[in-house]
Order: sequence, then C-alpha cells, then structure tokens
Amino acid sequence: MKTLYLDCGMGAAGDMLTAALLELLPDRERFVQTFNALGIPGVEMLAEESFKCGLRGTHVSMHIHGHEEDEPGAQLADHHVTPGEIRSLLASLPLPEGVRRDACAVYDAIAAAEAAVHGTDAEHIHFHEVGSLDAVADVTAVCLLMHELAVGQVIASPVHVGSGQLRCAHGLLPVPAPATAELLKGIPIYGGEIRGELCTPTGAALLRHFVSRFAPMPPLRVEAIGRGMGRKDFPAANCLTAYLGQSGDAADTILEFSCNVDDMTGEEIAFCCERLFDAGAREVYTVPIAMKKGRPGTLIRFLCTEDKRGELLQTLFRHSSTLGVRELPTRREILRRESRVLETEAGPVRLKVSAGHGVTTEKMEFDDLRRIALERGLSLREARRLAEEAQE
Repeated sequence: MKTLYLDCGMGAAGDMLTAALLELLPDRERFVQTFNALGIPGVEMLAEESFKCGLRGTHVSMHIHGHEEDEPGAQLADHHVTPGEIRSLLASLPLPEGVRRDACAVYDAIAAAEAAVHGTDAEHIHFHEVGSLDAVADVTAVCLLMHELAVGQVIASPVHVGSGQLRCAHGLLPVPAPATAELLKGIPIYGGEIRGELCTPTGAALLRHFVSRFAPMPPLRVEAIGRGMGRKDFPAANCLTAYLGQSGDAADTILEFSCNVDDMTGEEIAFCCERLFDAGAREVYTVPIAMKKGRPGTLIRFLCTEDKRGELLQTLFRHSSTLGVRELPTRREILRRESRVLETEAGPVRLKVSAGHGVTTEKMEFDDLRRIALERGLSLREARRLAEEAQE
C-alpha cells in the first residue's frame, strides 16, 4: 500500500507539513505555480532551500501582499474572521471538490476546538492567528498536496509539542496552546526540554484530519523523503520529515463489530452509520434480520483498525439503542494500492491501481469524473471516456 509516514519529533505546523510534502513531488515548481494561480487574495507561496543543524530541507513561506477592501477574502487580513468567512473564501477558489471538503473539515475542527476552549458555539468563534491568510494558504496547500500524492494511508509518530509558554492574542498561554491540546485529544503527545511551541493548532488539525494512526514507523520501502523546515532554530533540527513508500505486508488484522437492533427508525440507523464513518470506520453496512418473536430488526456491522476501537464503540453506543456489541479480530488479505494522475484536457484525474494475487485493477476517482461531468455538461460515462482517451 502506498504509505506516507510523518516524523513529528519536532512537532508539526502548516508550513512544515507543506514543505515536507512538497519535497515528495517530482515537479515542485509546477505545484508552486499551480498553487499561486489559485488566486488566494494577495498570497504568494515561496519555497526555498533551508538548513537546520546541517540538514538540508525546504522552507515554505506565504508572502501576503496588500489587497483592496472589496476583494474576496480581504476581511481575512485583520486576523479576526469567522468560520463562515473562511468557508466563503475556500468556496471561491478553483479547487477539486475533495480538496475543498478537506480544507473546510480542517477549519471546522479548529473552530470546534476553539469553541470548546472558550465556551461558545463554533460559528461564533473569531479566529486570530489561524484565521490569517498565510494559515488559510497552509491548510489549502497541505490538502492539495495530499490530493496529488494520493496515498493509501497516513501514519505519524507521537507528536512533540514543546514546553513553556507562548504569547498570542489572548496573552500568555501554556504550551501546547489550549486549542492545540483540544485538537490533540486521543493522539499520543509528549513534551521535553525544548522550550517553545512545536505543534501549532493548524498542524494539529491537519494531523487529526489526515493521519489514520499514530505509531512507530512500520516496515516501509521508502521511495522519497521530504524535510519541511520550521522558522525557528533549536538545539535539535527543527524539521518535520515525511517518508513516502510502499508498506511491506499485504495482510493485516482488522476488527469487526456487530450488534442487532429492532427499535430504531431508518433515519436513526442511517445517522448512526454516518457517525461511524465520520469516527473512522473502514466499512459500515446493515443487514435486515428477524429477531425474537419474529420482529424485524437490523444488524449493524462496522470494520475498524485497533487505534479507532475506543472512539467507534463510544460512537455506536451514543447513536444506537444497542446494549451490547460483538467483537471479532479478522485477518484480511488486501491488494497493494497506489494512485497516479492522468492529465486530461479537462484537468487531472486520479487513477487508483490495485494489484496482488495475480490481479491488477484500475478505477478512476469518482470526484474527478464528477467534476469534469459538471464542468463540461457531460454524463459520467462521457467524462470517463474522455479520461480513458488520455490513457491511450
């Protein structure tokens, strides 16, 4: 499986993640040009070679230029914006729909964390540092880079958060900042002798959204290494390292949970299944069954990895009427998965390739075909045929 491993031994920030992922691309200049052409008001990405403690890497900075009062996104310049204003800006950018959804989800997570810290509703949050244009650009860049890399899974190390205090719009706060700590709930973190903020709210939200599990590096056939350098200098090299490669085992163990219910409406069951997917289930499905005394019921079953077990059980008991659940560890054989991009006259289309056990299959990403169909006024079949022509 195409796997991305992130070494967060010096924390994580939006600019460090952007730079590390950028180094994994074969054509970095093309990505920078594509990003700068998005039209984020007054923003220009610059990628420069950087050295920390003798290590070479890339430092990415977002340069903010002046813009007129009535330009889209101009309200972001004062660093005090609402989630709705950020969503409006993201909606105005020519992004793949999946990238836009990812970016909005990252900011929704930040808003929820800020709301929990300040005791208010997420829509009434006014972002300060994370609402600035450079932070919006970092989030958008990371989501776009993840879209281009199209990995099968993202794994990360436990996160070094630093120690001491930091100064922000509200005054002096402990490290990690309260919103960062909220976003890192359930994620293994640690401090240390290095004084300073190593993990930012933006970095924490991006990790929470994209990383499937936090663990030591698994067996990995590394194909590319990227180092994203931070701005500050510390006794240790201030960088986030990204390893891209193929995980070595085509078999693994997954957990299977099942329960039977006969007192939930169809709407309640559908809502429960949605929440299970949102909480990280790999698969969720239902089966109609007959229960005691001939009553019609529903079997709810979901699959998940060990690291998602606790959160998913909590979700199931909260959103279903079941009083108990059955659990089975199941060994599964999986095909190796990777992705490549087809360049078509209507834009890029991701192609998901699965191989193993003497079988190779290819499938085009639905979101990309959907985008082409909507933009060109085509049917899905016609959009697929257009993409297929690019393969010939």
